[in-house]
Amino acid sequence: MAKQQAKKIRRNPLNRGLRRRFIWLAIGLTVAVTVSIVSGCFTREFTPDSSREPRAAIVDQLYAFDQPNQQFIEQVTDALESYGFQVDLYQGDEVTVDFYRNLPSRGHKLIILRTHSGLIKMKGEAVVKTSLFTSESYSRIKYVREQLNEELVKASVGEGYPFYFAIDSKFITRRMKGNFDDTVIIVTGCSGLYFDDLAQAFTDKGASTYLAWDHAVGADYVDGATIALVKNLCVDGLTIDQAVAETMAEKGRDPEQGAALKYYPKDSSNKTITELIKR
Repeated sequence: MAKQQAKKIRRNPLNRGLRRRFIWLAIGLTVAVTVSIVSGCFTREFTPDSSREPRAAIVDQLYAFDQPNQQFIEQVTDALESYGFQVDLYQGDEVTVDFYRNLPSRGHKLIILRTHSGLIKMKGEAVVKTSLFTSESYSRIKYVREQLNEELVKASVGEGYPFYFAIDSKFITRRMKGNFDDTVIIVTGCSGLYFDDLAQAFTDKGASTYLAWDHAVGADYVDGATIALVKNLCVDGLTIDQAVAETMAEKGRDPEQGAALKYYPKDSSNKTITELIKR
């Protein structure tokens, strides 16, 4: 596979973000059984160097789904840079299965996953787990072992739409190479903390805290709320609990689905970004 390079943020004075609202819905299934998303929703080794600025990543998988938001990229980048982060941007087709596989090795201390996500249930059964979309088209003959082990699912944003690979907690713990180095993870998709399976998997891989919404969210709402959250953490220096409370006070719950911002684990509540990334 060709090596991918992280893109530096390019400033664009025009806000090309589409203001269409939508609720992310997804339908997923494994090779062995059919599953459905019910609320939807380069490999480069890096050796951390404490003498350098910490690095943050914006992973904009939605860019491949005709949901760009340049204002989101610029405002989040400004907030991250005000803290002292170097910011890498990964967009659209860059967000593949192997991108996620190598994510811990990239050396980022804060990662924002602007991705589709959703809850998965076996056909005719209760919801069982959560998934994160890639932008890689689904194929039955790729990643066969991961599919047989139910670490990857087949996912779509809705009936009649193309299918893509999506990862779950098993993929994070079993297939991601290396460990996160006290990294803060922010997931902006639907239902990222309906269950704590993704949160537990990321923290088991070394993340210090995980923030996400507990139900389906609309794009405009969650982009605005994420901007506020990052500013509260990186500009105002609030603790996790304070930043979440301030974000919810400012933005409220998602107006259509009532989703609320939450965090995991609870013992990260009184820590700031500096404490969480152990800078």
